[in-house]
Amino acid sequence: MSDDRPVELILRSTRVITPEGTRAASVAVAGGRIAAVLAHDAEVPAGAVLQDFGDDVLLPGLVDTHVHVNDPGRTEWEGFWTATRAAAAGGITTLVDMPLNSLPPTTTVAHLRTKREVARTKAHVDVGFWGGALPDNVEDLRPLHDAGVFGFKAFLSPSGVDEFPELDQDGLARSLAEIAGFGGLLIVHAEDPHHLAAAPQRGGRKYADFLASRPRDAEDTAIGNLLAQARRADARVHVLHLSSSDALPLIADARRDGVRVSVETCPHYLTLTAEEVPDGASEFKCCPPIREAANQDLLWRALADGTIDCVVTDHSPSTADLKTDDFATAWGGISGLQLSLSAVWTEAGRRGHSLEDVVRWMSSNTARLVGLDDRKGAIAPGLDADFAVLAPDEAFTVDPAALQHRNRVTAYAGRTLYGVVKSTWLRGERIAADGDFAAPAGRLLTRHG
Repeated sequence: MSDDRPVELILRSTRVITPEGTRAASVAVAGGRIAAVLAHDAEVPAGAVLQDFGDDVLLPGLVDTHVHVNDPGRTEWEGFWTATRAAAAGGITTLVDMPLNSLPPTTTVAHLRTKREVARTKAHVDVGFWGGALPDNVEDLRPLHDAGVFGFKAFLSPSGVDEFPELDQDGLARSLAEIAGFGGLLIVHAEDPHHLAAAPQRGGRKYADFLASRPRDAEDTAIGNLLAQARRADARVHVLHLSSSDALPLIADARRDGVRVSVETCPHYLTLTAEEVPDGASEFKCCPPIREAANQDLLWRALADGTIDCVVTDHSPSTADLKTDDFATAWGGISGLQLSLSAVWTEAGRRGHSLEDVVRWMSSNTARLVGLDDRKGAIAPGLDADFAVLAPDEAFTVDPAALQHRNRVTAYAGRTLYGVVKSTWLRGERIAADGDFAAPAGRLLTRHG
């Protein structure tokens, strides 16, 4: 046992995913933390409650480090109450909120304080915060770091909202130098504005035209520039929502040269393809875009070999009226919090990957990315007792009416997915099961405790 507190709860399954592999086990919980991982038939201590999940899989709660909650300021798009309910319904027990598209953006300590006050009573899961790196807030980066943000987001091309302008190469160098000085992390939306400006901008309903407007070379060039700057500054950087497989050799080479770079991709890039996007269906619009099936195959290969570290949702909703049938003007963003585990598992299983792989990409590695791996991301003694219970072979058809995020637009509508989340547990308390939710019990997390 991890300490002298009495065991209050035993969670039992024939399939428990632990860092050592999947096995039949009983997980003892005391004081909201995992006290021990025991034999499946271990005796239940006096006074402890037993929850036996049979053959359903007990896995660590997912850690989603890329979520746009939009609260405060654009709460008609989303909010902490609805976003964290969707997260809980999907087996996510920790999320890290992006510094936009809320008003104000999380670019000063005062703005962070505002965000935290809004989230405090609404969070069904644990919530942390990214800061933002803008052309004019270099002096705010260290105070935000000291206040506990997990790192800083920057765009290298227009973000889509005026209050969060992009960094040019000089601005990127200044922010990287500052962040490297205190050992922080810069996470980057990497598309090159010059390549975007040179691409054909036709607009209209055709997905092929939208795809041509966000070419792979925009990503590749921006990532190449980011890696060069990170090498010069000896800075730690993270590539957000990678969609271009052409950038993978650049990343692998930079890592071999000692550049400290990590990479994420998203469920929609791994499960949806450009060939299947209907014209006018802007629920599929995101930036960078969903690309071709051959490109998707290479992203999966990069996950398997470790070039891509993790899978996160980039949940970025809007009101339904902003999802017009013109891809040029429609809001870009995929709403996927509640469905991410099932979507990834459906395709991962088809491709011969295991649930252990999915847990590594969506829980262990994401927790490590933000320095929460001493608290989250695994079923191991001493960590928070955060769990999802999954029936991996059970199928369901996505019904938008059953989703918990505020605006129930989804690119997954009507798709058959495998993996039903039966219940979700936060620090040993069941927070979601069969469409029912406990009162908000999430905590606000900081980088240092």
